[in-house]
Amino acid sequence: MRFYRALLRLYPTGFRAEYGDELCRVFAERAALRSGPLAGFANALAAIADVVPNALAAHAEILRQDVRFAVRALRRTPGFTVTVVLVAALGVGANTAVFSLADFVLVRPLPFAEPGRLVKLWQATPAYSRNECSPANMRDWGTLSSSFSGMAATTIRPGNLVGMGEPREVQMARATPGLFALLGVQPARGRVFTAEAADEPSIVLSDALWRSQFGADPAVIGRVVRLNGEPHTVLGVMPPSFRYPHAAIEAWAPLALRPENFEDRDDTYLEVVARLRPGVSIARARVDMDRVSAQLERQYPAPNKDLRATVNSIRWEVGRGPRLLVLALCGAALCILVLACANLASLFLARGLYRGHELAIRAALGAGRERLVRQLVTESLGLAAAGGLVGVLGAAAGLPLLSHLVPDGLPLAGHATLDLRVLGFAALLVLVTGFAFGLGPALSASSASPRDALGSGSRATPARTHRIRATLIVVEVAASVVLLVASGLLIRTMLRLQALDPGFASEHVLAVRTPLPVNLYGVTLRRVQFYARVLEQVRALPGVKSAAYVTGLPMSMRGGIWSATVAGEPPAEAGENAVGMRFATPQYFSTLGIPLRRGRDLAGSDTRTAPFVAVVSESFIRRHWPGQDPLGRTFKLANEDRTVVGVVGDVRVRGLEQTSEPQVYLPPAQVADSSLIGYTPKELVVRTATPLDPLSLVPAIRRIVHAVDPEQPLAKVRRLDAIVENETAPRATQLRLLAALALLALLIAGLGIHGLLTFTVSMRERELGIRRALGAEVSGIVGLVMREGVVLAVAGIAAGIVFGYAAARGMGALLVGVRPEDPLTLGAAALLCLATAAAGSLLPALRAARVDPMTALRSE
Repeated sequence: MRFYRALLRLYPTGFRAEYGDELCRVFAERAALRSGPLAGFANALAAIADVVPNALAAHAEILRQDVRFAVRALRRTPGFTVTVVLVAALGVGANTAVFSLADFVLVRPLPFAEPGRLVKLWQATPAYSRNECSPANMRDWGTLSSSFSGMAATTIRPGNLVGMGEPREVQMARATPGLFALLGVQPARGRVFTAEAADEPSIVLSDALWRSQFGADPAVIGRVVRLNGEPHTVLGVMPPSFRYPHAAIEAWAPLALRPENFEDRDDTYLEVVARLRPGVSIARARVDMDRVSAQLERQYPAPNKDLRATVNSIRWEVGRGPRLLVLALCGAALCILVLACANLASLFLARGLYRGHELAIRAALGAGRERLVRQLVTESLGLAAAGGLVGVLGAAAGLPLLSHLVPDGLPLAGHATLDLRVLGFAALLVLVTGFAFGLGPALSASSASPRDALGSGSRATPARTHRIRATLIVVEVAASVVLLVASGLLIRTMLRLQALDPGFASEHVLAVRTPLPVNLYGVTLRRVQFYARVLEQVRALPGVKSAAYVTGLPMSMRGGIWSATVAGEPPAEAGENAVGMRFATPQYFSTLGIPLRRGRDLAGSDTRTAPFVAVVSESFIRRHWPGQDPLGRTFKLANEDRTVVGVVGDVRVRGLEQTSEPQVYLPPAQVADSSLIGYTPKELVVRTATPLDPLSLVPAIRRIVHAVDPEQPLAKVRRLDAIVENETAPRATQLRLLAALALLALLIAGLGIHGLLTFTVSMRERELGIRRALGAEVSGIVGLVMREGVVLAVAGIAAGIVFGYAAARGMGALLVGVRPEDPLTLGAAALLCLATAAAGSLLPALRAARVDPMTALRSE
């Protein structure tokens, strides 16, 4: 019987209290009829078979009754129902959308075998923590280290795909043959290249390129395509999820490292990936690589001076800035969830007081507290489910807006979606939210004595309930202040960034990429002739003011770092003599609006038969010859002595948020054949007259380029001002989201104060009437109500400032030129919240002032 009585606890409390004794009696009679050695076991099975299905049926029946009653009750208050659903949708929707983004960027497993064991290796110096690796150092890392079971490398080498209609540039990675095996990825079709056939011209397609360029033709395997004018055999097609080293890659070709590639340790162009041996941690691998780096520095003191290896998990290759952007949004969404729950709890507390008389009658008629709590929680969970559904639909619609926050370097195809894990998270949010704003008010509403509730009238407001609602308002205001501080600091940062001079004029400039294949344009003279023929015709187009070729665009090509040395200067520490090197044709500076401060522009006569010259930036002069005339002075760069013939303004090539190295611009005709191939000019820039849209020139430029070389594609056609705008695009997206959430939070907090004070005035109507009858001034009544709202706001603001400052310290890496304790931002957030609280308090205060003493007294 003890087991059976324990099973009866599965029934609802009311059912058990009414029928428990009778059920025990019936079961005892049936158990007495069983005998034998297995009677106890048979009784236990019979008890389970009797109680479990009947208990579930009892709960289902009560649930059905609760749902029907909840629907009827909520229909009678449509305003309350809609408000609760919308507030719940806001909390669930914002968190579902942001969690989807955070899951995609920070959590979702990468499409590789055992991705936790994959790491990226970079060369690091005191000045730069992430540099590509030289083939020689990569070889020695693999030989001398004991932490890795394998190592592979890639380098980005776009190729021109021709012979299939319009020529097009393919974003291609050259990879050492062991890459796919190291990552543990098999092709969806065909095979991948091997070490034995690394010298054979072949290509492996991405799923996207296979579908877009080859029409998903299954017979593409073995087909010969022309890449950079040479035949390549298609070996295989990778799965749709495989994008390495980043999402833009469309194809892979073998990278065969020959003995001559290992001669120069300063020739750094490889991105190295390695797999940790089983049981080896990243911390242990870092210690191991420190040992290897020190050994190589002793062996090669000149090229490897102060050079170390950086070991990072491949998942955390996402930069700190993008991670903080996502985490800041997660914090904002969590604030919205807390605020929504607090607001909903306040609404349900008010509803519980409003329904106090009804609940007292039901309790007096025999309804137990469990039954009342269950009814109220059913209502709250039903509303949470409705709000959750609306929120998930809103999150699905809003996810595309978050695409700007996905880092470009993430080796994942596609974008953030609402998969089963995300939907499970949303369901958990619904349950948590439903209980959070439903259980507490339900317990509070059901705990009142029926005699007290029936005898106290409709105007009794328990002090405890009032304190709870006031505390919830403080929480709402504090959450609003946190969001306002975060968004305010980011707004100030954005304004500072937008006020910075990039060093060039981006308006009315068209940028077109025309990558010249190494095998076809390895001879310098042929490249120079191509530039000259294209530029001559482009400059003759109507509306074109100037045009030029350059190695890479500012804020697009951020590297190109070399060491420049000046004779007679003491040896520089690592990074102190670093410069950015670019080759540019004449008119480049006038095309980009880079001011020429002294000297002359690069000229067509600057060939290998003439003295080697350079145009340098002002920061280069300040570093080496401050206060002196730089023209005619010489320095050594890229193994050649060069004479300064011009000085131009500094350009923020690394973007608005990072410090850029001094820049050196060289004439492209002074490069030896097949030398510095990665620095050959490939970006055509065209400045147009003011009324002309630069993009309107694209068809004419395409005809000109094809007339010069029919197999040369035009790639990455864009306006230069779009590149500058994209520099702050992730910030702008996050800022809009944060600002919208902050304003929404402020609105909810203001409505919360308004609702609390309106309810308070209605509950204190008799007291206010007595005050008026005793001679209280209207201004005194208004001040009384306003003061309560302002006091709550001040308490919330004080807490919000503290937590807002802590949040600002955590997102310090996102702040440029603004400190976390910025008084203007903190003061503006406090004043805005205070103004909102005052606005929310005004109408209840005016209502209180209009209370008629006689009407208030008669109503009681």
